[in-house]
Amino acid sequence: MATVSEKCQLVWLLLWLWVWLSDTKNTRVSLDDDLLLPYARGHGPSHSHRHVRDCQPVVHGNVTYETWPSSNHTGLPVAESSVFVSDVPGSSRWVYGHMTVVHDPLRTVSVSEPGGPGGCGINHRAPAEETAEAAGCLYAQNAGFFNTKKGQCLGNVVSDGRLVRDSGGVQNAQFGIRRDGTLVFGYLSQDDVLERSNPFVQLVSGVVWLLRNGQIYINQSLEAECDKTQETGVFRHFVDVVSGRTAVGHDAEGKVILFHIDGQTEQRGMNLWEVAEFLKKYGVVNAINLDGGGSSTYVRNGSLASYPSDHCVPDSRWRCARPVSTILCVHQRRCRPADCSGNGDCVDGRCRCQEGWQGAACDTLRCRPPACGTHGVCTANGCVCDAGWRGENCSQECMPGFYGDGCNQTCACVNGGSCEPVHGRCSCPPGFHGNSCEQVCPLGFYGRSCAEECQCDGQCPCDPVTGNCTASFQGEVNYTLHRAGHCLANQMFTVWRQEEETHRVEPHLAERSWLILTVTLACLLALSVAAHLLRACRGWRAAAAAHFSERRDYSYVPLSDINGDAGADAQRSRRSGKGDFERDDSDSQDEIWSPAR
Repeated sequence: MATVSEKCQLVWLLLWLWVWLSDTKNTRVSLDDDLLLPYARGHGPSHSHRHVRDCQPVVHGNVTYETWPSSNHTGLPVAESSVFVSDVPGSSRWVYGHMTVVHDPLRTVSVSEPGGPGGCGINHRAPAEETAEAAGCLYAQNAGFFNTKKGQCLGNVVSDGRLVRDSGGVQNAQFGIRRDGTLVFGYLSQDDVLERSNPFVQLVSGVVWLLRNGQIYINQSLEAECDKTQETGVFRHFVDVVSGRTAVGHDAEGKVILFHIDGQTEQRGMNLWEVAEFLKKYGVVNAINLDGGGSSTYVRNGSLASYPSDHCVPDSRWRCARPVSTILCVHQRRCRPADCSGNGDCVDGRCRCQEGWQGAACDTLRCRPPACGTHGVCTANGCVCDAGWRGENCSQECMPGFYGDGCNQTCACVNGGSCEPVHGRCSCPPGFHGNSCEQVCPLGFYGRSCAEECQCDGQCPCDPVTGNCTASFQGEVNYTLHRAGHCLANQMFTVWRQEEETHRVEPHLAERSWLILTVTLACLLALSVAAHLLRACRGWRAAAAAHFSERRDYSYVPLSDINGDAGADAQRSRRSGKGDFERDDSDSQDEIWSPAR
């Protein structure tokens, strides 16, 4: 049992070691032990650009840098890389390295920040293969110097047209490419770095100008770049010691040459004199030295192709690539900007502009102000005219009968009305009104906008166009007037009848009732007359008969009785209104007689 337990423990131990080794295999990092520094403290000389200019050979005048037109070869491949193993003349050493020739530097060479854009801003360091993979590099090698403790990018850095870092005029050897493709090598003032008329699109700082116009320029560089406040031995050692080296230059055709050799400081590699001789032998015209020692790295298609000199942590038996600062990246042709300003397609590094756009970046309209005048705007498709205008330069109004954008809307005006070319509002001729001039002026008005009132006698209507009172109306207008007159006459007669009826005295009874009442009253009157006549006749007869009877039969009546009777009769006569006549008749009678019995 003890044996089985020991075997299990051994198995678990082996598994743990395997896991640990697996974890640590990908965590090895550079020890940064192969340092090759040009300055003991800080970076770069403290003197000004004027000092460099004054100390350089007279043959160069006041110009402290060299320019060269870059090659613009458009074919493929964009670059060619060669591996070489070469002996070093005058020594027993052999070196292994890479030489890369770039045929179209302006479009295929970039200075890339560590880890990608913004790396220098955060003092980031990254292995060259990591940065190269992110940038899509076909070939890449380390470039600028950096602070090994803080990771800070040193010198000037311009990456794809972006000013990443301005050294403030520190005088170290520079390599750059301007916007027009001009290659620049040498010492630059701060004004040169910040020039805007033809700005740098790529710029990186090295240390030591190796070749100037095909001649070794190291001694002059020692004078220009050595900081007098420090011991010259440090800078001289940096130049003379053998080590891994990287450099960049150009040949007579304007092709950029990337140079890299493996090495280890004081053991293998080349010193800068040997690098300069090697490059001169291969036809390089101008070249500067870049960061070397353990930083010397070369990458091909995203994979490390060089042999680093730094030992690894935690296992020093291995060699690890050092995280570096900027790199020089050779890539397929790119358009700047990559999207061709949104107005074209990038084809083999050149913007193929859409219709209406032009320029290397497709950022310029073919139509430019003031080509479209004051009534149009330049676009990719030419002039776009304001509403109501037409023509190539928007100088013509819409044709009669049309309006709006592109003059493609038809006016709706009738009766000879014209429409405004922008919004299509109708302008009516005299005698008409309405949105489409479809209405004749109301009766009693005439002229433009029907704003004039007719001045005809009797308030008669006038001609709606001229206001003429003797105008005759035809067609629908005449029919309208006839109907209106007929209607007005009917209304007038109706009003008159109503007024007559209003003023007429209405009887209390109807006509028939009055007739019946009249006939009835007439009949009653006739009957009354007849009755009175009949009664009168009877009364007369009775009175006559009584009269004759008293004449025949009379008697003696005493006078006293007669007087008494007469007094009584007198009172009755006064009451009845007859009076003294009857009394006189009675007094005249001689006797009273009565008929015989």
